[in-house]
Amino acid sequence: MPLRVPQAPAPALRSVLTALSSPTAVREARTPALLGAQGPATPELPLPVHVLDRVAAQGVTATRLTGWRFHIRCGDRAVAAAETMLTADGWAFSHFFEGPYVTSTERALRQADLMPQSYQPRLLSVPELYMLTLWLHGDCAADAAAGPAATDLLVPLAPAPPGIAAHVPHRVAELLPVLTHRMTPTRLLGSPA
Repeated sequence: MPLRVPQAPAPALRSVLTALSSPTAVREARTPALLGAQGPATPELPLPVHVLDRVAAQGVTATRLTGWRFHIRCGDRAVAAAETMLTADGWAFSHFFEGPYVTSTERALRQADLMPQSYQPRLLSVPELYMLTLWLHGDCAADAAAGPAATDLLVPLAPAPPGIAAHVPHRVAELLPVLTHRMTPTRLLGSPA
């Protein structure tokens, strides 16, 4: 079934388009693939980026929407990504980047597109474990800021932390205990560090 990619906020897309048309922004990005790209660079595949702030012992999670990520396509491939962030004035361009998560995200999206169920794709970052996952939300009509359901799928992207296989889908309810075990106890209890 096809993935149901959510629509990014118009100001987020505009900020990326403005950055792409700015030679200064592209030069300062220090992404060789974007600097050397031939032809027009097009932002596509907007994915909401959430951060996992807390995993409780009971498996309850707290996530927050922190940005939107766009793959930057030149010709037939994504050469970089652009990220936006929420500011007091709304959505604003944050930065360009390239690296393994761009290609790993594309691979995971291709795999997810072949699944029998439709999903709304998102990204979930677990900063404490230096981990990024493709989050496949089962409710395709949900607001992009909605939190995870136990039956949603998480697909760890490469490079994944040791002991967690990249590109293997896990239900949120199955992967959270593994993350809980790896995260620090003070963080799990929500007590100050």
